[in-house]
Amino acid sequence: MTNAHLGLGRPMENMMKRPLVGMIAALAAAASANSAFAAEKPVSIVLVHGAFADASSWGGEVGALEQAGYDVRAIANPLENLDSDTDYVKNFLSTVDGPIVLAGHSYGGSVITNAAAGNPKVKALVYVDAAAPDVGETTAQLSGADSVLTRPQEELFDAVLPPGAPKEQAQLYLKKDVFLQHFGNDLPPDLATRAWASQRSAAVAALFTPSKNAAWKDIPSWYFISSGDQVITPTSEESMAARAHSQVTRFDGGSHLTLVSHPDAVTQVIEAAAASVH
Repeated sequence: MTNAHLGLGRPMENMMKRPLVGMIAALAAAASANSAFAAEKPVSIVLVHGAFADASSWGGEVGALEQAGYDVRAIANPLENLDSDTDYVKNFLSTVDGPIVLAGHSYGGSVITNAAAGNPKVKALVYVDAAAPDVGETTAQLSGADSVLTRPQEELFDAVLPPGAPKEQAQLYLKKDVFLQHFGNDLPPDLATRAWASQRSAAVAALFTPSKNAAWKDIPSWYFISSGDQVITPTSEESMAARAHSQVTRFDGGSHLTLVSHPDAVTQVIEAAAASVH
């Protein structure tokens, strides 16, 4: 006996179809959600330290960004030569999935300016009391007219020449008085002294090699400028930020190591850059 003979007909057929239609709709919605999730990969944040420092200088920012849910890496910057340092960071970026926010402090700004060039995964640049050179400019020439770094080199650095190496490979260490009074001058004295004692040396070639790229011409940028920076002066940073059309945050006080003394303020700028990535 058929459904028609029972007086059920089309209504029963429709009732039987409804669960199937609902299941198909649910599967389609799930597939769409998975596709959207795959397309919208989470933002990765890569932090590049500057000269006379190491990756631990980003410690406060790493902790805050991880707590906010970001995949963040503070990587070693060789501090040997702008060209080879750039290649090193480029190679690291090739291992990172998803869109990237690339931040640099001090000389690290020169490195990210070159390492990001031509990389479609890098969606934002963040300069933290940093250099942002144009093609042909060196990090050293961007310190500013009233920077402490305009003093004679023998007053600034203890230079160590590796055996048999040419002068451009001399490793420079900031003298203690320069570090404490002009580099990390807003840090507690005991912390500033430990930072001086454990500083990474930087090769002369790192600071004096001309930039070959200017990624800020093509990639949106953010600039964090400390009014108390005596190494790369606010006047110099304002000029670099203006030509890069950066979104600027001006911090009242601080030093060249504001990323250490006030990591929350720096983190806010990095998060603003990350929030712009779609």
